[in-house]
Amino acid sequence: MPAFKPRNTQRARELRREATPAERRLWVYLARSQLGAKFSRQMPVGPYFADFLCRELMLIVEIDGFSHEMRHEADAARTLVIEAHGYSVIRFTNAEVLGNTAGVAMAIREAVQTARSLAHP
Repeated sequence: MPAFKPRNTQRARELRREATPAERRLWVYLARSQLGAKFSRQMPVGPYFADFLCRELMLIVEIDGFSHEMRHEADAARTLVIEAHGYSVIRFTNAEVLGNTAGVAMAIREAVQTARSLAHP
C-alpha cells in the first residue's frame, strides 16, 4: 500500500485567500465549469501549487505576475516538474488577464476542447 502523502492544504487556503486581481478575475470564468471543464484553484502538484488545475484533462493554467518576468529559468524548471506529473501547462501574464480577460478565457476554452479531443478521440 502506498504511503500517505499529506497535502499542504493550509498553504493552498492562504494562496486562495491572497489571490491576485488577475487570478480573481479569471476565476469568474473558470468557476462552475463555465469553460467546459472543472478547475480548482491553488492545487498542489509536486512541490508547487498550480494556480488553476483541471484534474480530468490534466491541464494547468498559470498566471504570471511581474515577479515572473525575472524568473524565466525558474518557471521553465517548474513547468518541467509539473509536466513530469502528466500535466500540460498554459501560461498567461497578469497584463493579458486584466487587459483581455475574455480573450484569455477563449484561449483556455480552446485548450480544454483540444485536451478533451486528445483524451477522447
